[in-house]
Amino acid sequence: MTKKTLALVVKEGRAALGITQRELAAAIGVKASHVAYIEGGKRRPSLQLLRRISSTLGLNPRELLFLAHPDARYLACGPERPGRTKRPDAWGRFVSNRGLLDRHRVTPAELKVLKRVSLLEHVSDPRHFVFVLNAIRQAAIRDD
Repeated sequence: MTKKTLALVVKEGRAALGITQRELAAAIGVKASHVAYIEGGKRRPSLQLLRRISSTLGLNPRELLFLAHPDARYLACGPERPGRTKRPDAWGRFVSNRGLLDRHRVTPAELKVLKRVSLLEHVSDPRHFVFVLNAIRQAAIRDD
């Protein structure tokens, strides 16, 4: 599996449109050699140039930003895996809400599974755990 890089995404986006480096360069206002350097991973475009590349190739500007400037992901999204260093607030609010746990009859075994779910990625709302729990329960019913 090839790691996604800015160079690869730009090159694939350009190829998908069937345009040359020279044509892309003309569209975004730089020299063809600059496009070659970007696609070769030797240059990191400015924010303004990223915006023009994104617009011209129809690529996600946020994805391009994070590929060109990986540290920007931390500033925009926080730590990569907040669950590893500290439990997300949603998990703490979920397990401390006895009324919610009682109303949905959450068992200790189910809490154990949901705790693992909370470590996979940030969960923004305690109600999302109820959704996951119901999905697990429905899957178990279908398997019986």
